[in-house]
Amino acid sequence: MATKNEILEIKELFLKHYPNSVTELNYKNLYELIIAVLLSAQCTDKRVNIITPELFKKYPNTKELAKADIEDVKNIIKSCSFFNNKAKNMIALAKMVEEEFNGEIPLNQKDLVKLPGVGQKTANVVLIEYTGANLMAVDTHVFRVAHRLGLSDKKSAIETEKELAKKFKTNLHQLHQGMVLFGRYICTAKNPKCDNCFLSKYCKSKESFKAR
Repeated sequence: MATKNEILEIKELFLKHYPNSVTELNYKNLYELIIAVLLSAQCTDKRVNIITPELFKKYPNTKELAKADIEDVKNIIKSCSFFNNKAKNMIALAKMVEEEFNGEIPLNQKDLVKLPGVGQKTANVVLIEYTGANLMAVDTHVFRVAHRLGLSDKKSAIETEKELAKKFKTNLHQLHQGMVLFGRYICTAKNPKCDNCFLSKYCKSKESFKAR
């Protein structure tokens, strides 16, 4: 596992390399952000950005999406993984926002996780991106990076999130975004770009994944 000094150095390097990093999802408002994040689960941001223009043109807010025909929504998002379930959740989310939150998407974790399809990770990503909240969210990229750098050995995303928050303490929103981009483009699941990695000296698992 990473030492205290290594954790501080890793944190500094992430902040240096990704000082102003933001999500690669395209959105114009909170409604578009939460729907895009919901769609991005086990689906690439690139794919989501291809899907959402048509979706948001036809259903520009929760009021319209709440009245949507599920088959039409499925048809628009069908190139995204788990589109059946996501279509169902998106419409249910829109209905709940309209009926229980007066058409306003809540901006606190407690209420966000009540929305269909929104777990803690999605809620945190929305709050990190939209409000700059000092929160950590763990997706597949962050999970992989955290374990390869010896920042966590926890088995679940939630436990890993807690450990990262405890170790890093501050600048969590920047660190989350930085770790996502680092995992997406450098510390990839297959064939990681170790030669171009600014954190290679801290890597605890080079030998175990290099041959993959």
